[in-house]
Amino acid sequence: MLPSVPFSVVVLAAAFILIAVRQVGRFRLQIWQIVLGGAAAVLLTGQISVPAAISYIDPTVILFLIGMFIVGEALTESGYIQNIAYRVFRRARSVDALVLLILFSMGFASMFLLNDTLAIIGVPIVMLFAVRERIDPKLMLLTLAFAVTIGSVTSPIGNPQNLLIASSGLVPSQFASFYSLLLVPTLINLVAAYIVLRLFYRKEFHGKRLAHARVEVKDRRLAALCRASLALLGISIAAYIALKLINPAWSFSLAYIAVIAALPIVLFSERRAQIVRNIDWTTIAFFISLFILVGSVWQSGFLQGIIAGSGLGVASIPAILIISVLGSQLVSNVPMTLVYLKLLAYTSVSVPAAVALAAGTTIAGNLLILGAASNVIIIQSAEKRYRTTLSFLDFAKVGVVLTAINVAVYWAFLTF
Repeated sequence: MLPSVPFSVVVLAAAFILIAVRQVGRFRLQIWQIVLGGAAAVLLTGQISVPAAISYIDPTVILFLIGMFIVGEALTESGYIQNIAYRVFRRARSVDALVLLILFSMGFASMFLLNDTLAIIGVPIVMLFAVRERIDPKLMLLTLAFAVTIGSVTSPIGNPQNLLIASSGLVPSQFASFYSLLLVPTLINLVAAYIVLRLFYRKEFHGKRLAHARVEVKDRRLAALCRASLALLGISIAAYIALKLINPAWSFSLAYIAVIAALPIVLFSERRAQIVRNIDWTTIAFFISLFILVGSVWQSGFLQGIIAGSGLGVASIPAILIISVLGSQLVSNVPMTLVYLKLLAYTSVSVPAAVALAAGTTIAGNLLILGAASNVIIIQSAEKRYRTTLSFLDFAKVGVVLTAINVAVYWAFLTF
């Protein structure tokens, strides 16, 4: 029998429906406004106290996003990221080649950089091609979203949920286990993403030759600071990996990586105030609100009761993949990982099963918009800067098919 449904769960369900519809009367709602309204509802009705709400807000995620948003804004404003995009993608002479190059280059990069970082800096790159080459922006945004989601599965530092799993103690040889078990199926799933995108957007895959136009840097001083930021980002990530390899107990907060990367811009750019003012604060509001809303649902015990009463062995690979993919649609993948790790703390878990949790909570982002934070970052950035978007149905009609393939591939490789 299902437990009674708490009001916080009703609010979360209502938020989910509104995100799908995005329209109330004449008002077009943004995702952050919907989730902010949900957080306000559970606070005002006493479903969660203010101190408890604050405790559920993850300062590491918030600081990391602010730092990377600063770097991303500076990269875009200087024209440096557009210049890099031209140099990387100029060899793609067709839409087929361009989509494949975006999938594999962004997918590969997300194995070493957090996928949220790639989501931040990737939007101006793909939208540059959408505008210049007259390619459907929905195809470009979906390509980016699928690339950073699938690619990040492979690495313990590819996304926040993988980091949580890697640091949980369930995967002793973190890098070796992730790469040995997940690299091959991830490459297969990147190819699958190309096939699915080509199926749904076949008209965009024309034979016309792409004519890339060189993009010059607009602000050379700011671009130089961006290069310093990217160098510091790489050094910080390398230091994080090295410390983990030397001793898993040695580490530092991921927030430091983003803060250090943002320092050249904040300290030395004359445009620092403009850059900080123009970063996507609405996405920061979305994350804070999401933490509060999900915290209220977790505090109610409803989700734990559903999983415990499902009759599935929570430590089996099929159950982990199915529950984590579906559960991430309700609470997003990072909170779902936290919930599942709490459940697995009382069971015996194999390394492939722990890695399956990383795969499931990550590819959940390919199913629906709320399955991954990187999707929200991409969509809100596209709405704010380019006045274009992906609707719930735009994403779902492609994502449902792709996620089914993704689950089957990881299931096969991790089980047999």
